[in-house]
Amino acid sequence: MAFRKLLSGWMTAGAICLLPAAHAAAASADSQQQASGAGPAAQRAAVSVADQSGPLGSARVPRLALDDAWLPTVRADMNEQIIRIPVDASGDVTLETTVYRPNGPGPFPMVVFNHGKMPGDPRNQERSDPMSFAREFVRHGYVVVAPNRRGFAESGGSYEQDGCDVTRNGLGQALDVAATVDYMSKQPYVDAQHIAVAGTSHGGLATMAYGTEAAHGVRALINFSGGLRQDACDGWQDNLSAAFGAYGEKGRVPSLWLYGDNDSVWSAALITRLFAAYRDAQPAQASSVPAKLVDFGSYKNDAHRLVGDRDGVQIWWPLVESFLAHEGMPTAVQYRVADPAAPRATDFASIDSVTAVPYLDQAGRDGYRNFLKQYPTRAFAVSDSGAWSWAEGGDNPMAVAISNCEKRSDDPCRLYAVNDKVVWNDQTATAQNGNSGNNDGGDDVRHSLASR
Repeated sequence: MAFRKLLSGWMTAGAICLLPAAHAAAASADSQQQASGAGPAAQRAAVSVADQSGPLGSARVPRLALDDAWLPTVRADMNEQIIRIPVDASGDVTLETTVYRPNGPGPFPMVVFNHGKMPGDPRNQERSDPMSFAREFVRHGYVVVAPNRRGFAESGGSYEQDGCDVTRNGLGQALDVAATVDYMSKQPYVDAQHIAVAGTSHGGLATMAYGTEAAHGVRALINFSGGLRQDACDGWQDNLSAAFGAYGEKGRVPSLWLYGDNDSVWSAALITRLFAAYRDAQPAQASSVPAKLVDFGSYKNDAHRLVGDRDGVQIWWPLVESFLAHEGMPTAVQYRVADPAAPRATDFASIDSVTAVPYLDQAGRDGYRNFLKQYPTRAFAVSDSGAWSWAEGGDNPMAVAISNCEKRSDDPCRLYAVNDKVVWNDQTATAQNGNSGNNDGGDDVRHSLASR
């Protein structure tokens, strides 16, 4: 990868569309695969990577080996609350915000997560709920705050595109990040002296823009595949590079940049250019606010989906942990938070026996064959009336498969297979043709899935 030329040796410890006209590169916290060269100036960039970066070929990622049974347990929903954060003193406009937190009164360190932008009207975008990201940080004792910026989901105000001016767009988004940090820093359960700000795609751009005027207690910025792609704008790559240069000139907080080889939105050459623009613009005393770029290699079919996948935690957390520790942020495991639990495997049939799946017609059997080609964090659901759905990736493909199946069925849907195991427990079920229900071709755009 071209931007590997920048690398030196620092280490201390659904498919995203190429969006047209003035749309940010899509990357919600839950985004998954959709079914249905450096010059001399750049060479001085202090970046980091471990030799383990490389293809995540089959995505058969083992669970972290952690003996956490003795730790206090946090509920599966991580004490989730949905609150409204005012963007200014008037309180006329508020941001729909999800808060996850450990048990107890705190104060806890805080991380703010900034979402990406999906295609289309931002108001149709779902509430930001970065479960996999939040679970890992809550395990380490953090409050996790996920605001929807103005004009997104149920937040007030309007999304301001600012034409082709990427610099201004990012700074406008950063105003909502600032409002979130300011409001949450006043909460008694938040340690206002230990704050990190992270973001993915458009949220990564907002994160780096926020770094130009970050609050005093913000110690670290984490940029997951950040940027804004505006194909309808002439010279959009120049505009994006200039934006990161402007943020680098005034950046006040150390930053970690995480990008992969097979990103569907950003080329290797552009990633190199964006990071070099940021570092080249930093003042002479930039060593006090280091920026580090990590190439984590290839991830599944698209590196842009890394932070939205539960599998991706195995890749990004060790890098983030090292960075946070370097910047004086807590990194010890403090709580036990369970991942979504799969049902126990049964002996109903082998995973690759297509004809054993009950109630499916020919289209359903073809759907199951497609399911078998997906990465192993996956689930297949079916109903008695023959509706079916599969989902892959994200935080909980089991819940997604059932939900999308039931959108097409009057009967309850049940899991047939999870990952590489059949979990069907109805020993009286027999494979038969069924009513296929509705086949409207609709997808939950956050997930790799197919349904009918």
